[in-house]
Amino acid sequence: MRVSMEVGERPVRARSAGGETIRAAVFDLDGTLANTLPAISKLLVKVAAEQGCSVTARQAAAAIGKPPAAAFGRLLGRPEDDGRVQAAISRYRELFAYEVLCQGPQLLYPGVTAGLSALRAHGVELAVATSKTTRSAEALLDVMGIRDLVGPVVGQDMVRRGKPHPELVLRAAGRLGVPAWQSAYVGDTVGDMRMAVTARMEPVAVTYGSGTFGELAAVAGTRMCGSFKDVVSVIAAARPRPAAAVPARPRAAAVPVGAYQRRR
Repeated sequence: MRVSMEVGERPVRARSAGGETIRAAVFDLDGTLANTLPAISKLLVKVAAEQGCSVTARQAAAAIGKPPAAAFGRLLGRPEDDGRVQAAISRYRELFAYEVLCQGPQLLYPGVTAGLSALRAHGVELAVATSKTTRSAEALLDVMGIRDLVGPVVGQDMVRRGKPHPELVLRAAGRLGVPAWQSAYVGDTVGDMRMAVTARMEPVAVTYGSGTFGELAAVAGTRMCGSFKDVVSVIAAARPRPAAAVPARPRAAAVPVGAYQRRR
């Protein structure tokens, strides 16, 4: 059984003698590393209700992954700079710690901790690029216990243009010192995949987040992964193993890719 599947024509990119080389992987956060979607959806519904708007769970789920102003502008039916939208954003950030962060490591999708460790042992540089603010993303990574496994964290507040503009992921790749065409972006939405393609990164989609298989597969060149183990396999297969494993950062135990895959 194939671990992943390519859909559509792949964008032209440089190849090494042994095939494509992925030196860095940049990750989305909500719906990719963290199973925050149910809690965030519930919180969006609550905050919208406080602003006098009745929002369904489905409408809230569709807004997840967008920059805060765009998300609440859509939910409240108001311009992004409207006072009620800004008030909703402030309220959301106030409640986030009590209704989402409190769940800690339980928010991690299966295999994420071991998978990130395996990729680092395989010599792949790691970063996070998210529509969250950098502070909020750092806090979430910390409570889940995986902050030491990833390098730079680039949030919405660090760029002028958010998703699906490629500035977010290009900033992350730049901070890793790796060219975009030697990097992959892993996310769970169509916007994530379109952003990766525009940035000339390898688009890797997880199907366990908010995006459906059909939606994600419609973006040409996307590699489809049904689990985080599949993500590790896709990225590791395109990255020749170095002679010596990369030393782990403090508090982060490296897991060889081979051992990780044997536990599947």
